[in-house]
Amino acid sequence: MMQMIRSGWYRLPGLLRFTLGRLVVGALLCVGVTFISFTLTQVVPGDPVMANLGERAASDPEIVALYRERYGLDQSLPEQYARYLGRLLQGDLGESQQTHRPVATDLATYMSATIELAIVAMILAMAAGVALGITAAVWRNRWPDQAIRVISLAGVSVPTFWLALVCLYVFFFKLNLSPGVGRLGPGTPAPPTLTGLYTFDALLSGQWGLFREALSYIALPALVLATYTTGIVTRFTRVAMLDSLGNDYVRAARAKGLPARTVILRHALRPALAAIVTVSGMAFGRMLAGAVLVESVYSWPGLGLYAYRSALTLDLQAIMGVSLIIAVIYILVNLGVDILYAVIDPRIRY
Repeated sequence: MMQMIRSGWYRLPGLLRFTLGRLVVGALLCVGVTFISFTLTQVVPGDPVMANLGERAASDPEIVALYRERYGLDQSLPEQYARYLGRLLQGDLGESQQTHRPVATDLATYMSATIELAIVAMILAMAAGVALGITAAVWRNRWPDQAIRVISLAGVSVPTFWLALVCLYVFFFKLNLSPGVGRLGPGTPAPPTLTGLYTFDALLSGQWGLFREALSYIALPALVLATYTTGIVTRFTRVAMLDSLGNDYVRAARAKGLPARTVILRHALRPALAAIVTVSGMAFGRMLAGAVLVESVYSWPGLGLYAYRSALTLDLQAIMGVSLIIAVIYILVNLGVDILYAVIDPRIRY
């Protein structure tokens, strides 16, 4: 039987076999993430009953007993974790203690806002980072290179929360160039829900005015969130381009008299894309996981703000749900990056 399974496994196409193997490993990693999240939540000092009910209600033994029974806190820790895994296999992430709604519903609501913010920030970071990195590599050790290296160092070094506060103060309070906080203005109805991303939904529904408003609200937080990633992408692009520009085939392309633009974009950039795609995939996952500071400053109703409030109230189900969804996103992004390697470099086969 094992021989038949092994034989059938190796008959699958290499890319499909690689993808299935990574998905199996990813599922095991997700289980490990739930165990670590559960353990850390129990180790953190504090009582979820006190955090959610308040001092007056928590002083009533009957209310406390009913609360613990409702959320399964009256069971032993192994029983709580086993019960959570059993519900997880059925697609049930539990009920949030802060919103009293299913965690899956909360994640679907808040995650779309974070994904929209991360996508816009990633587009800005990739466009600026790749352009600056190429420019720095082409003008190596000259004044454009020196200036870009200072800019990338500043982007990596400046604390995100400080930059978010400064930008909000300057562009909103002083210059009045930013409309404020949130995803839309007060009283503005959201576009029809197609993807959950306000800018995309407004475009798809043909509401151009609403699209411009949603874009104006997301511009400043996306710019702040993209700053760190821009610095990282710039440095990696510069290093990868310098390595690529020194290859023999690039010298041969120049010797043929090809235009400098063609040599840089077609012959030098494509081999460097593997390193750029790798760091971009890691950066996108970091954006989704680390957007809590930007979302808190700009009152952006995303996953980071939801995770922050869940941590304050020791909401076990919500914390584990956020940890699980971030782990799934990281696994899928890394898988997508590995598959892109074969698209970028035809020599790579799975």
